[in-house]
Amino acid sequence: MRKRFSRLADGLAKTRLAILDGIKNALSRGPALDESGLADIEETLIGADVGVDTSAHLVDVLRAGSGERSADGAGGVTTLLAAEIGRILESACADATPEPATPPLVVMVVGVNGVGKTTSIGKLARRYVDDGKTVIVAAADTFRAAAGEQLAVWAERSGAQLVGGVAGGDPAAVAYDALDAAVARRTDVLIVDTAGRLHTQKNLVEELRKIRRVIAGRLEGAPHEVLLVVDANTGQNAISQTRLFDEAVGLTGIILAKLDGTARGGIVVPIARELSIPVRYVGTGEAIDDLEDFDPGVFAGGLLGVGGVRGGTDDGPRDDR
Repeated sequence: MRKRFSRLADGLAKTRLAILDGIKNALSRGPALDESGLADIEETLIGADVGVDTSAHLVDVLRAGSGERSADGAGGVTTLLAAEIGRILESACADATPEPATPPLVVMVVGVNGVGKTTSIGKLARRYVDDGKTVIVAAADTFRAAAGEQLAVWAERSGAQLVGGVAGGDPAAVAYDALDAAVARRTDVLIVDTAGRLHTQKNLVEELRKIRRVIAGRLEGAPHEVLLVVDANTGQNAISQTRLFDEAVGLTGIILAKLDGTARGGIVVPIARELSIPVRYVGTGEAIDDLEDFDPGVFAGGLLGVGGVRGGTDDGPRDDR
């Protein structure tokens, strides 16, 4: 069963232990859940950044199932929660990464400052290279000092080519030139970096829209993916970030970075339930290969210590202690 959990579930260790401790405390007065115990579990879920509305929904699921498995102690509670979380995540993640009619696959990556965007791009490029694909990375962050140099280091580590521009230049022009190069070289994948920015900075968000328009005008159907990098430590602000970036450029997915360092990894659940935007990848460490495919069943099971939940089934509880 350890193989099923993978590094994705390992990255949830801090969040999982916090939730399981809360459930244990809620059941300390007896194996069956009463309203006081349900309130304790709701508070625990909110503390793990599952969100107020989504936590209330999950507690309603527990309340409705009190005659079935929630009376079975912690194992029943975690199984019910994991099954419902898995259902929510699977619904949001139903759409697979699109395949372009002709290469390259164009991936535009956006996010606020400091979330780990450059690192995530390097890891993503490495995944494609490991799959035998040729990759170009476009350094369209011409705003931040040394951004191009940092991206060049990650491109070299990953085995990708780099197309850059001059500091202070037009980022949309860099994206256009990189796409031209990718088409001419018959490159499989183009990953376009963009300047980190606050989602409330209207002029910089408009720059993102321009990059998207230029890419779409150069290649029909592109960009095929628009990925938002979200820091797992961000908390509920990630919801507003995701909503506003989606309104600006039309997100197709999320990269959840820094999952391994937080006890608040539940933020994925309200993003999926409230915004229906899928998580594509999860950063589980600092090494270049520490980027996992997001698996809804593994994530739900890893969050609650239940093995490989999918479609409302489980392989039994897992003891992390």
